[in-house]
Amino acid sequence: MIILGLLIVTGLTMTIFENQVTLEGINQGNGKISTTETVTISVELDTSKTPLGVFAVQIMEFKENTIFVKVLDPTGNEIISQEVNKDTIEKEFDVLESGTYQLLIQSYSDEEIYVAGAIGPLPDADKKFIISIISTSILMIGMIGLVVIGVYGVIKKNQFR
Repeated sequence: MIILGLLIVTGLTMTIFENQVTLEGINQGNGKISTTETVTISVELDTSKTPLGVFAVQIMEFKENTIFVKVLDPTGNEIISQEVNKDTIEKEFDVLESGTYQLLIQSYSDEEIYVAGAIGPLPDADKKFIISIISTSILMIGMIGLVVIGVYGVIKKNQFR
């Protein structure tokens, strides 16, 4: 029972580690935006480490045609500029030069809107997949083991009645 419990704890710990690997290098920010307020999130990206970046924006009180995002490269040039047409968006972009990339979240509305955003390197899918399989397997083995022991205990208890 103790070993199975340790397997479950190990699986859960690896799931937390998987989330940290996924968010490694990704900067997050949030705040209220309006015509006078902007949320800006910056991240250092290196072309030798990642050829692709990713950003995500989530709007808490989504309203059509009120919010737009921009991604600026290290020289200040816009590489992405788009209106947000749903409550959550995620998009990749090319990292053509090393330096500080910025995600700007802006609004056309005078009304304050709460947003959250993130920008960083595209997570390594292979590393995430491997850790996910290992953590899920360990967790499943622990849980199945506990179920088997529980069923075995009920069967043994019923045999002695």
